[in-house]
Amino acid sequence: MTIQEIQEEIVDEFSMFDDWMQRYEYMIELGKSLPIIEEKYKTDDNIIKGCQSKVWVHAEMNDEKIEFTADSDAIITKGIIAILIRAFSGQHPKDIIDANTDFVDEIGLKEHLSPTRANGLVSMIKQLKMYAIAYQTQLN
Repeated sequence: MTIQEIQEEIVDEFSMFDDWMQRYEYMIELGKSLPIIEEKYKTDDNIIKGCQSKVWVHAEMNDEKIEFTADSDAIITKGIIAILIRAFSGQHPKDIIDANTDFVDEIGLKEHLSPTRANGLVSMIKQLKMYAIAYQTQLN
């Protein structure tokens, strides 16, 4: 699936819920299904700066596609990074760089997060795209 198709699927899933409590519960469930980062990657180098909670992200490239793993010490934050990883993991670096992230607004995520969590969300997106830029540079 393309990033766009995955994002549309996520938007559809979130639109099934009537209120934000249900959406938060769904995000927590998504966080539980996150591909967990290996302990050896839980280092300061892999912490996303700008997040209130600790969020570790590791990226590896296999067959010109980036695989992300992550973890967080906060359940909502873990759900947020799970959504982003679902959209971007297994994709070509250029597709990640070029990807639009409006789906985050479409599911209403930014407006229902505290300002510090919303900043963390922006930092997470930025970090995933930075990994993509680094890997794309290697491919060029």
